[in-house]
Amino acid sequence: MATAFTNARIFDGDGWHEDRALVVDDGKVVGIVAKNDLSPGVTIVDSEQAIMIPGFIDLQVNGGGGVMLNDDRSVDGIRKICEAHAKFGTTGLLPTLITDTPDITAAAIDAGVKARQARIPGFLGLHLEGPHLSIARKGTHHPRLIRPMEDTDLQRLLAIGNDVGTRMITIAPENVTLQQVEALAQGGFIVSLGHSDATYETAKAYAEAGARLVTHLFNAMSPLENRSPGLVGAGLDLGELSCGIIADGFHVHPASMRTAIRSKRGPGHVFIVTDAMSTIGTNLDGLLLNDRQIYRKNGRLTLADGTLAGADIDMLSSVLFVHRELGIEFEESVRMASLYPAQAIGIGERKGMLLAGYDADFVVLDADLRMKSTWISGQQVYEA
Repeated sequence: MATAFTNARIFDGDGWHEDRALVVDDGKVVGIVAKNDLSPGVTIVDSEQAIMIPGFIDLQVNGGGGVMLNDDRSVDGIRKICEAHAKFGTTGLLPTLITDTPDITAAAIDAGVKARQARIPGFLGLHLEGPHLSIARKGTHHPRLIRPMEDTDLQRLLAIGNDVGTRMITIAPENVTLQQVEALAQGGFIVSLGHSDATYETAKAYAEAGARLVTHLFNAMSPLENRSPGLVGAGLDLGELSCGIIADGFHVHPASMRTAIRSKRGPGHVFIVTDAMSTIGTNLDGLLLNDRQIYRKNGRLTLADGTLAGADIDMLSSVLFVHRELGIEFEESVRMASLYPAQAIGIGERKGMLLAGYDADFVVLDADLRMKSTWISGQQVYEA
């Protein structure tokens, strides 16, 4: 039976609807209609003057709820990560494996296959961030685990097929060939460039081979310079690339973020990722990654030497940072966390908006933009 959510301001991803109802049936959006046009027998949910927006999609989530995918490579671990981020409006995410051993990578992939079979709410697939990165731009990735992609690595990746859902991989041209990227892209992988000193020209060649994303723009990559645009310049200038960005105020200066958002050449967009660690939704004061201590203090996560080690921010906080601190209109901030990441991984025709036929994934906020509830496929998965 259909359900109608009434008494809310509804943002469908394009525009606002006032004094209308969001109608949901069988996990899908039926439409946004006038209350007088509701069918008899529809179940009415009074949203009490709330704000309804499309659910957030996070393509880089290392952990949450006290769990890191690197440490808990299980269906239950993935479920805990998804549940932790649902409390902050995330209705779809890619659990992300930070550079690790081949055995741990294989275990994470197996967990992803089982998580998809279990239909865990919010699970979209996996993001493998490494191990085929540049040691010079390693960031918090352990240098002894970084290595070139071998033919056996490529064949193992291609063998995954569609069993985990969306397959995203971050690679550096320093350790992956153009031919390997072409094979990955043709095999269904979303290839992202990151942790690299690649030149503009190299990044362009890899985009032509099938790369489509840039991982956490500005961080762990060659910068934009006057005669050397680098990976940052390529990400902004090449329309076929979309760029994730960490919006916590620590990873990227607000002025750089504003400049990137204004200058990004389409059809690709700058979209928000959290790069969140296990601390989200907990009171943990730190965590271990590859046997190294990461410290949590004042919104930052760092190694002992001060190197940023992932982020300590959730999606709603990221959206509000972009809106309030960068001065980006609220509607565009929401699109950066919903529609644009959905488009970046090829699911923009079913997620990221509240239009007829789309998945009924949405967030309910109060008038002050605080969390009230999260809904996935028309089912409530969190209530504040």
